[in-house]
Amino acid sequence: MMISTFLRAALGVSALLASGLLGSAAFAAATDYRVEVVGARAAGAGKTDVTIRLIRVPDNKPVPDAVIFQTRADMAPAGMPTMTGNVSPPAAQQPPGTYRLQVETGMAGNWALTLSAKVQGEAETVRATVPFSAAQ
Repeated sequence: MMISTFLRAALGVSALLASGLLGSAAFAAATDYRVEVVGARAAGAGKTDVTIRLIRVPDNKPVPDAVIFQTRADMAPAGMPTMTGNVSPPAAQQPPGTYRLQVETGMAGNWALTLSAKVQGEAETVRATVPFSAAQ
């Protein structure tokens, strides 16, 4: 009788742990997303329109309706991390999962865009740094 009660308790704890592990696997991590540059084009004197795409890696699908924030642009790839440019909030989405930002790039060259994105339904914030080339 004592062994039976102990065995039932052990099985219950095992089931509880297994369900907790399986349940947590249902939520994606920030590493399940990537940001890629779709294109960068001159948008007037000292400005570059940078179009990015947020992708969910497991199914390789674009992620619509994310909130892009904490944006920063600098020339770190060119060895000048103190050369920075303001980044405007994203304009309306182009195709779903694609976001266009305008960066004040004071000069042509290699730049890096650093950003954070909040994906609906995800607890973690996606953070990425992607390189782009600015032409004047």
